[in-house]
Amino acid sequence: MTEVSKKGNPLARGERLQVMLDAVELAAVDDFRFSRRMPSRSAAVRALLRQGLEGAGYQIQPDGSGSFDSN
Repeated sequence: MTEVSKKGNPLARGERLQVMLDAVELAAVDDFRFSRRMPSRSAAVRALLRQGLEGAGYQIQPDGSGSFDSN
Protein backbone atom coordinates (compact mmCIF):
# COMPACT_ATOMS: atom_id res chain seq x y z
CA MET A 1 0.00 0.00 0.00
CA THR A 2 1.43 3.37 -1.01
CA GLU A 3 0.82 6.18 1.44
CA VAL A 4 -0.21 9.61 0.21
CA SER A 5 0.14 13.10 1.66
CA LYS A 6 -2.78 15.29 2.69
CA LYS A 7 -2.65 16.74 -0.83
CA GLY A 8 -2.88 13.26 -2.37
CA ASN A 9 0.74 13.05 -3.52
CA PRO A 10 2.60 9.75 -3.06
CA LEU A 11 5.07 9.79 -0.17
CA ALA A 12 8.72 9.03 -0.86
CA ARG A 13 8.97 6.85 2.26
CA GLY A 14 6.85 3.75 1.97
CA GLU A 15 7.83 1.87 5.11
CA ARG A 16 6.51 2.55 8.58
CA LEU A 17 8.56 1.76 11.69
CA GLN A 18 6.96 1.94 15.11
CA VAL A 19 9.29 2.63 18.05
CA MET A 20 8.47 2.82 21.75
CA LEU A 21 10.45 5.38 23.78
CA ASP A 22 10.56 6.11 27.46
CA ALA A 23 9.98 9.65 28.74
CA VAL A 24 13.70 10.53 28.86
CA GLU A 25 14.33 9.33 25.29
CA LEU A 26 11.27 11.19 24.00
CA ALA A 27 12.39 14.39 25.75
CA ALA A 28 15.83 14.05 24.12
CA VAL A 29 14.23 13.61 20.66
CA ASP A 30 12.01 16.65 21.27
CA ASP A 31 14.98 18.74 22.47
CA PHE A 32 16.92 17.76 19.34
CA ARG A 33 13.92 18.55 17.15
CA PHE A 34 13.18 21.96 18.64
CA SER A 35 16.82 23.06 18.78
CA ARG A 36 17.04 22.46 15.03
CA ARG A 37 13.52 23.71 14.24
CA MET A 38 12.55 20.43 12.61
CA PRO A 39 8.94 20.02 11.43
CA SER A 40 8.15 16.75 13.22
CA ARG A 41 9.34 14.06 15.59
CA SER A 42 9.58 11.74 12.59
CA ALA A 43 12.02 14.09 10.87
CA ALA A 44 14.09 14.29 14.05
CA VAL A 45 14.16 10.51 14.48
CA ARG A 46 15.19 10.04 10.81
CA ALA A 47 18.02 12.59 11.25
CA LEU A 48 19.21 10.94 14.48
CA LEU A 49 19.05 7.49 12.92
CA ARG A 50 21.00 8.67 9.87
CA GLN A 51 23.64 10.31 12.09
CA GLY A 52 23.94 7.20 14.25
CA LEU A 53 24.30 4.87 11.29
CA GLU A 54 26.88 7.11 9.62
CA GLY A 55 28.76 7.35 12.93
CA ALA A 56 28.80 3.56 13.11
CA GLY A 57 30.37 3.41 9.64
CA TYR A 58 27.33 2.67 7.49
CA GLN A 59 27.10 4.49 4.18
CA ILE A 60 23.75 6.27 3.91
CA GLN A 61 22.38 7.23 0.50
CA PRO A 62 21.19 10.83 -0.08
CA ASP A 63 17.51 11.56 0.50
CA GLY A 64 15.30 10.32 -2.29
CA SER A 65 17.37 7.31 -3.26
CA GLY A 66 16.32 3.81 -2.37
CA SER A 67 18.23 1.52 -0.06
CA PHE A 68 19.32 -0.63 -3.01
CA ASP A 69 20.55 2.28 -5.21
CA SER A 70 24.20 1.77 -4.27
CA ASN A 71 26.11 2.52 -7.51
